[in-house]
Order: sequence, then structure tokens, then C-alpha cells
Amino acid sequence: MCRFLVKNCVGVNVMGHLTGFIDIQRENPAEQHPLERINHWQEYQKPLTEEAIKLQASRCMDCGTPFCQIGSIIQSNTSGCPLYNLIPEWNELAYQGKWFEAYQRLAKTNNFPEFTSRACPAPCEGSCTAGLPGQPVAIKNIEKAIIDRAFQEGWVKVKHPVNRTSKRVAIIGSGPAGLTAADDLNQHGHRVTVYEKDDRFGGLLMYGIPNMKIDKKYVERRIELLSKEGIVFKGNMNIGVDISLKDLKKEYDAVLICTGADKPRELPIDGRQLKGIYPAMEYLKESTKHYLNKQYSPSISAKGKKVIVIGGGDTGADCVATAIRQGCKSVIQFGKHGKLPMTRSEANPWPENPQVFTLDYAYEEAQSKFGMDPRQYFIQTKAFIGDEDGNVKSLETTSFRDDQSESRYWDADLVLIAIGFEGVESSLFPAIEKKQNKISANDVDFKTNHDGIYAAGDARRGQSLIVWAMQEGKKAAKEINDYLSKLQ
Repeated sequence: MCRFLVKNCVGVNVMGHLTGFIDIQRENPAEQHPLERINHWQEYQKPLTEEAIKLQASRCMDCGTPFCQIGSIIQSNTSGCPLYNLIPEWNELAYQGKWFEAYQRLAKTNNFPEFTSRACPAPCEGSCTAGLPGQPVAIKNIEKAIIDRAFQEGWVKVKHPVNRTSKRVAIIGSGPAGLTAADDLNQHGHRVTVYEKDDRFGGLLMYGIPNMKIDKKYVERRIELLSKEGIVFKGNMNIGVDISLKDLKKEYDAVLICTGADKPRELPIDGRQLKGIYPAMEYLKESTKHYLNKQYSPSISAKGKKVIVIGGGDTGADCVATAIRQGCKSVIQFGKHGKLPMTRSEANPWPENPQVFTLDYAYEEAQSKFGMDPRQYFIQTKAFIGDEDGNVKSLETTSFRDDQSESRYWDADLVLIAIGFEGVESSLFPAIEKKQNKISANDVDFKTNHDGIYAAGDARRGQSLIVWAMQEGKKAAKEINDYLSKLQ
């Protein structure tokens, strides 16, 4: 794909800095010191200056085939951007200081860049060609600079559809997939209503990711914008309980299920029934609810407790960071895999997303607070051990390594299970076919076994990244629009 044509659109492909990827080093935003930021819940990265962003954008290589855009699954991991963002194009425009034009190119493929630039792990950077000989382009930071400036300048405006149809669409779930589909269908002119079982909208963006990673004011700002554009939001509405799916379909011409994959994967071992053991997402939700409403009394808190997080992924890291801010006595995170290498292994070649060791924000905070990285590797939890009152007091573990099979015991009075999600609850919408805890609907037309009812996002594909959820929301919206256009 060619670079966006500049120079008065005369067909000359002009690149501002031909050797930027060689001459300029990657620069990441400065961060507030870990011992300072653990005292609050605000975002902790300090934005780069405009000049610094321009220089970072100039590092884009203008490569003939931008792998940052491929959006593919390679070796079970995402490579490139599933939204097919026009990354080299808005990099060039940002370098030239054409911020409004850069925003236009960004918004062409991405409904909510303020979400992805904060919540996405940036597989686009893992596939960046500049990352082969050196450091990849700081794509995520450039994206964030563009969208934040667009809001500051007032370029992100309320967009009403040109024409309104009489067709009505219900979307179940207000996470990234549901919001993206709602946005596209509303712009097609259909009358869209989003149903959410929680009291606030945004799905995992609201309650699944801590505020220091994505400030909830940005989620609420976008919900307000979508509302002004004509989308109706109904909270505290649990479809299947407050209203049946059958009745919902009678009221609407089409229904899209975007409930997410919120059934936590369990750890069915001895002592699981003990008090003080919770799914990680339940803990994160309770913590965010309390942050947003100090009158709300959370049922789970890490204050003064010895915390163990089981599971080595991003959700587990968020639990570590949250526990530290709540004033835990100690925190340890178990992972079943070994420590990742410092550089790509031969089994993990470019453009696969690099599986390399990083010091995530949560681990940097734990190291600063407690003097050690909280991660423990090759850990297999064998049993939870309780006290006479039925509270968890310790864990028994062994190692996944063959040469270390002896049991080890760890003190704990709060355990958070962060080993992923199994899919949707089996009781969710009994009439809708499911397979392996996922709603049965292919990725071509997104149709379920009921006419006019569709499914997209994690509810259909299983636990995944925000960019995949948004991609599915867009594709499902197109299929629903085609379906509605054929109705009388």
C-alpha cells in the first residue's frame, strides 16, 4: 500500500524523513515515578511534545507492504492491526503537522481511537518493519496524540446520519464490539438501542480495565457523544432476566449479541470454596465501582492483605497494580510459563508479535514498592488451605518443571484467579446455539440460528483484544445493514 500522497495531491509520493528510522531513536512518554503514581488512580504517562511526536512519526519507513496493518493471527497471536488502520498515512501527516488530516485518516477505520490508543497492546508495533533492525515506530503514542488533539481542537463533532430509516436494532452489550456496531448502524440511519446489564456503559472498558490505564472520563465522553447522535442507551437491563430475547426480537427488526466472554475460567482444586478467593474480573469491577462512587462499599479489597494473583496475563497485572493502590501488605503473581527471553527467539520471528520480557507498569510498581518483581514462574497451584473460620490462609504449589516437584506453601488472605475466560454462560439465551461456550455464528455473516439475531465480539470468537472486538462490530454492522435493507 502506497504512502498517502502529499504535495498538493499531484501524485508524487513525498516522504518527509527518508532515514528517520535510522537517525532517530524511539522515544516513549515519560512516566510518573511508580512510588508517586501508586498513590492515585489517574493515567500516569506524560504526553510527548508536539515536536517529539512529529519526530517519532518520521521514523515510519514508508515500507512497500506495511505489516502494521495486516491484522492476522500467526501462531495463535495477533500480528498487525485488525482494524486495518492506515498507519503509515497518518504517521506522514502527523510528521508534517497536518493534525486535522491525520485525524481524518485515523477516524476512517477506527471508531474510537481514544480507546485503542490506551487499551490495545499494540500488535501493530510488533509487526512494524522498523522493529526488525531496531525499535518499532511508536504507533500507539502517535495515535493517542492525534485523537487527543482532535478532541482538544473540537474536531470530533456530533455526527447525525444523513437519513433516518424506520428500522430498529437492539444491541446487547456496550463493550467495544457493541459500541462499534451501534455507531456504524446509527450512521446508516437505523434506530439503535444499546442494552447493558451494568449500571454504566462501556463493558470491559468501564469495569474490566483500571482507571490508570484508561480514564473512565474518556469512555463516558464517547457514550455522551453517541447519545447525542441518536443512540439510546438503557442500563441495568439484563436481557433474559428483565426482558426475554424473544420479546426483544419482537420489538426490533434485528438484534446483535455482544455480551462478551465473561464466564471466568475456574480453578477446581481443593479449598476453592474458602472465603477470600475471587475471580479477577469481579475484583477489578468492585474496585472501579468504588473509585467512581465513593459511597459504594466494595465487597473485595486488598487493603492490608497478602495477595496472590493466579495467572500471568494482563488481567493479572491489573490486579497487581490495583492491589498496590489499595494498600496490600504484599502481592505475588503466579504464572505457569517460564520467564520470557529478552529478545525474540528463533521460534518467534517477525512479523509475529514478539514474545519477549517486559517490565509492565504493575511490575515496575511492585518492584519499587516491595523491592522485587512479583512474578513467579512455572507455578502450578495444587490446593487452597483455610483456617478454622473457612478463610483462605495459604496456597500449596508445585512447579511445572520436571526437576522441581516439591510442594511449596505461600501465605495469602486474598487470592485472585486471573486465568482467562471460558466464554459465555451456558444459561445465556438458551434458544441460541453455542459451541465450546461461544455463540455459534461464523465470521462471514455473523448470523445465529435465529433469523435476524446476530453475534459478534468475544461472545462469538472468545476472549480476545479490543481491536478484534471492534473489527467484528464493524463487520456485523455491515451484515445487519444489508439484512435490513432487504426488509419491507
